[in-house]
Amino acid sequence: MSESGTSGRGKGPQRGGAGAGGQRGAGQGGRGRDGSQRNAQGRERNRGPQRGFSENAPSQRTRRADPARLVAFEVLRAVAAEDAYANLVLPARIRHHRLDKRDAGFATELSYGALRGQGTYDTILARCVDRPLDQLDPAILDALRIGVHQLVAMRVPAHAALDQTVGLARAVIGAGPSALINAVLRKVSAHTLEEWLELLLSDETDETRIASIRYAHPEWIVRALRQSLVAHGRPVSEINDLLEADNAAPVVNLVALPGLGSLDEALEGGATPGELVEGSALSSGGDLGRLASVREGTTRVQDVGSQLVARAMAAVDLGTGGSGSAGNAGTGERWLDLCAGPGGKAALLGALARQQGATLLANEPAPHRAQLVRQALAAVPHEVWHVRTGDGREVGTEMPESFDRVLVDAPCTGLGALRRRPESRWRRTPKDLTDLGPLQRELLKSALAAVKPGGIVAYVTCSPHPAETTAVVSDVLRKRDDLELLDAGAVLDGVSLTGHLEAGHELTAQLWPHVHRTDAMFLALIHKKA
Repeated sequence: MSESGTSGRGKGPQRGGAGAGGQRGAGQGGRGRDGSQRNAQGRERNRGPQRGFSENAPSQRTRRADPARLVAFEVLRAVAAEDAYANLVLPARIRHHRLDKRDAGFATELSYGALRGQGTYDTILARCVDRPLDQLDPAILDALRIGVHQLVAMRVPAHAALDQTVGLARAVIGAGPSALINAVLRKVSAHTLEEWLELLLSDETDETRIASIRYAHPEWIVRALRQSLVAHGRPVSEINDLLEADNAAPVVNLVALPGLGSLDEALEGGATPGELVEGSALSSGGDLGRLASVREGTTRVQDVGSQLVARAMAAVDLGTGGSGSAGNAGTGERWLDLCAGPGGKAALLGALARQQGATLLANEPAPHRAQLVRQALAAVPHEVWHVRTGDGREVGTEMPESFDRVLVDAPCTGLGALRRRPESRWRRTPKDLTDLGPLQRELLKSALAAVKPGGIVAYVTCSPHPAETTAVVSDVLRKRDDLELLDAGAVLDGVSLTGHLEAGHELTAQLWPHVHRTDAMFLALIHKKA
């Protein structure tokens, strides 16, 4: 075992601590003839069966914060105290602490794992803490969650997980709380995760509650995802596979902007070609900023699901309402990305528009996000695109029947991207569905007003919930004889490398993490009759 190395779940050295699990040197005590352990003064300590993590006396335990664990702690603190997003905070903290690739991987797994597993870990901690968890200082609770994840879900020896977590607490919280953390984590370490789940679920009969604890999702989300599976034509028996897929660390997806970027550099660096869509790759990890193509913006990080829905909008043959070739569609057309921030889909659409002889207007209401859209589009020739800063609900009134293709990537709960946004599942509430519904409908109505007769609107959400998907579409299309749904599943098949995604259901389409290994992107293609 390496004392300074790190490891996630795979093979290789595991993270230990200074002297973790090692033999004590001369003058620090030894084993007496009777088998007891005595220190240099002859006093016996640690009676009974010995555990590896208890060999260090309190004065000899780690008193410093291991940098990788400190990064994880800072991420959890920012998420809890500042409502920050882990995927934005983590890279900055890794750079600040100058972690190498190995330690950065450890910090990433620890941060995201502790956030994903929060509900399950809190249920375990509730059995080990002598007071309600909401009475603990939030910093102590975050440190405990970091410790629990190491103990039950990572290949970290128990003594190293405990010693290093207590050392972290001593360094950043204080000596008093570190004693509590030490005592609680010792109790946690008494059982494996499966043993804890057996204890926690032994008296449970409610399937939703059982799934919530076992797969670390709030109960309302478990119910919502069950409902979503049925609404999109999949068996409810897939729920556990879906929840488990949400907890899998996502592979980084890359896209080379068509006609502008190349994946050669990424592939030479260990990435593998994507299996679902042209011009995509799966990253081998590491600092993608080292790639010149990424720095230039011609190769971008983007989930394959997002790539597929953007390509589907661009590929519809407006003459037939089907999936046509990119060379025949788009010439002289005007495209609109109604909700463009932060710009990922806009960049791909801009590149596709350039290839097809079209132009793109990217709309974003928030000025700072509009600037992110401009940065994302910078790699695309400027004559192809323009960014508008304004309310998307007003575009249909201000520019009626002006666009051939409109993408509405509507603000949503993000229930389809829980694997990439590990903190989101604990932030969202059922009220968010109610609050977002009117906005989603107003944006879709604006898009339909802005599209020309004969044009199409692609309504997209990163959520499979019917309240944000099929219900929105059916409400807006009700009593509109000038609108019709195209077969979104068939169009997705046409832009995929497999040709048979099997995502379609009743003319709309839904991608799934457990089936397609993408975010759960929803797509409806609405044609305005000429």
